Amino acid sequence: MSEPEMQAAEVAGSWSPDGEVVARPSETALLDAIATIYDPEIPVNIYELGLIYAVEIAENGAVKVEMTLTAPGCPSAQELPVQVRDAILAVPGVTAADVETVWDPPWDPSRMTDEARLALNMF
Repeated sequence: MSEPEMQAAEVAGSWSPDGEVVARPSETALLDAIATIYDPEIPVNIYELGLIYAVEIAENGAVKVEMTLTAPGCPSAQELPVQVRDAILAVPGVTAADVETVWDPPWDPSRMTDEARLALNMF
């Protein structure tokens, strides 16, 4: 594993059958990957919009994400979860990715970061 890959992953305390240290992705690396995804109708990434509710990382590198959309009728409902899954799978150390779209609690603008509010002029 290269130095940048090691920096993008935390080292788990487990060993592979070959005696190598198993790298586990860091939450920061995962959130950075998720932040590359933009809602096509809104010029802010989905993390800053507050669409990501939970990120769980298993010891074996499997990642589970709970996300929502701005509205149930969102035209990107099919593509955004796939884009999130693909971005997560590209992070070194990720062995599997499961992205679930949830509707509870419903999204509202209060979930946006200050940066997103500023970008959208919603102060």
